Amino acid sequence: MAMAKYDLTPRIAPNLDRHLVFPLLEFTQERELYPNDQILKAKIELLNNTNMVDYAMDIHKSLYHTEDVPQDMVDRRVEVVARLKSLEEAAAPLVTFLQNPSAVQELRADKQYNLQMLNDRYQIGPEQIEALYQYAKFQFECGNYSGAADYLYQYRALCTNAERSLSALWGKLAAEILMQNWEIALEELNRLKEIIDSKNFASSLNQVQSRIWLMHWSLFIFFNHDNGRTQIIDLFNQDKYLNAIQTNAPHLLRYLATAFIVNKKRRPQFKEFIKVIQQEQHSFADPITEFLACVYVNFDFDGAQKKMKECEDVILNDPFLGKRVEESNYTVVPLKDEFLENARLFIFETYCRIHERIDMGVLAEKLNLNYEDAERWILNLIRTSKLDAKIDTQTGTVVMEPNHPNVYEQLIDHTKGLSGRTYKLVSQLLEHSQAQTAR
Repeated sequence: MAMAKYDLTPRIAPNLDRHLVFPLLEFTQERELYPNDQILKAKIELLNNTNMVDYAMDIHKSLYHTEDVPQDMVDRRVEVVARLKSLEEAAAPLVTFLQNPSAVQELRADKQYNLQMLNDRYQIGPEQIEALYQYAKFQFECGNYSGAADYLYQYRALCTNAERSLSALWGKLAAEILMQNWEIALEELNRLKEIIDSKNFASSLNQVQSRIWLMHWSLFIFFNHDNGRTQIIDLFNQDKYLNAIQTNAPHLLRYLATAFIVNKKRRPQFKEFIKVIQQEQHSFADPITEFLACVYVNFDFDGAQKKMKECEDVILNDPFLGKRVEESNYTVVPLKDEFLENARLFIFETYCRIHERIDMGVLAEKLNLNYEDAERWILNLIRTSKLDAKIDTQTGTVVMEPNHPNVYEQLIDHTKGLSGRTYKLVSQLLEHSQAQTAR
């Protein structure tokens, strides 16, 4: 339960569709971050505003250890089934049309043409199109995400109302996330971003709020998609999105910081991001952002070492970062291992930058490794990178090879350059003087 202090679910949940909160609650339940009864009650509270009545009944039975359910749940189920049937009938003409491949081929990119054609040939008008939206939305509320995604896609191809089309796109994105269709979800995310960032998008206040929602929803995609860790930097680190984070959602800095740390290539924006971490220490700080502050702001390597252990706990208990993968009968968290490896590299690089000779025992301690592991790690780093260093086994130290000229050499180089430029200038002056004399 102690790890609940690092849990961001209470901050993230208000920025998600309620259906997207369920995976977070499942994760916190699995990790036992809160008492089980507390999580089950939170699930029922969420379900009260959905049509997933059977799921709500199952949780009620589990929570109260009974096979009986309240009458209002039974009544609610009857109501949902009746409403679903009613919406199905209202949307039936359009659904039937859409299930006919030869009929669908008649549709064109021109929406107005499509509406006229549907009306003239199939007697399908605005009422049936609206019924399709309501049917799709109801399917989503029932937990039928696949059906909802299909109908919302088809609805958007016919819808001429920008606001309703945007609502359908949010619903489609949520459905694809819940089905874990990461590639399609990323496409929908990019469509939404383009609409939100357009100049004619609602009010500026609405635009900022939409960006905040988009970033929260994107966490599901970016920490599951193969290229997500790069794309989260591309999105979150844009000025308008970073400003929204700093103003309204500083807790998202955890995920941007993690993406910077686990990226194989050091991003050019990294230095600027460290300034943001420094600025926002008062509004949000957790072990991951504090780790970066220790290494790059305070040069506090003892503090960074302590934060590494806390970072490991944060990752294991974060629903986006702590994704588990089954490998040969045991479970691993790939991101955790990458994070710790790169975090050690951050410490090592920065520490070496300000020391010429480093005691191996001290360095092993800073890296949270035993002596032998630290020696192997550094040897491997020297072999695989451009690191100019060697290990002196007699003294048990790492010796940094200076890869820059000393002050005297720099002075000589500057003097040579200055002499060359002076000689060139004098030559030009002499040539100019001779030319004047010749005249």
